[in-house]
Amino acid sequence: MNLSQLKESAANIISSNETKSFKLQAICNLLKSEISYYDWVGFYFKNGDKKELKLAEFAGEPTEHTIIPFGKGICGQVAVSNENFVVQDVSAQENYISCGWKVKSEIVIPIFVNGKNIGQIDIDSHTVNPFTKNDELLLEFICTKISHII
Repeated sequence: MNLSQLKESAANIISSNETKSFKLQAICNLLKSEISYYDWVGFYFKNGDKKELKLAEFAGEPTEHTIIPFGKGICGQVAVSNENFVVQDVSAQENYISCGWKVKSEIVIPIFVNGKNIGQIDIDSHTVNPFTKNDELLLEFICTKISHII
C-alpha cells in the first residue's frame, strides 16, 4: 500500500460504525501489517487526571509499559512537549524506556482534542533510521482523524 492508500484505509476504518476500541485496534493492525518496519504500534491516552499515560490498543509483542509517567521515555516526553518525536536510534537517547532489546527506533505523534494533548500513537521499529517525513505525515493524518472519535 502506498501513502494515499494507507490514508484512505485508515480514514475508512475511523469513519466506520464500529466501536472506538475496534477502530483503534484496526488502525494498529493495519499499520503493523502494511509497513514492514513498524514492529509495534500502539495508542497511549492520558489516564484521567493523573500525569501519566495508559496503554490502550496495540499490535505487536505485549509490553510491561502499560503506564508511563509524563516526562519519562519518548512517550512521556511527548505528553509534555506536545510535539512529534522521531528517534532514529534509541541508543542515542538518554531518557528512553526500553521496550525490549529488539527496538532500535521509535516515532511518537500526539493526538489533540480541542487543543489539548489527550494521547498519542507510538511506533517501535527493530530497524535503525527507518522513519521518513512520510511516516510523520501519515501518523499526523491518522491522529487528526482519531481526534474526531475520542
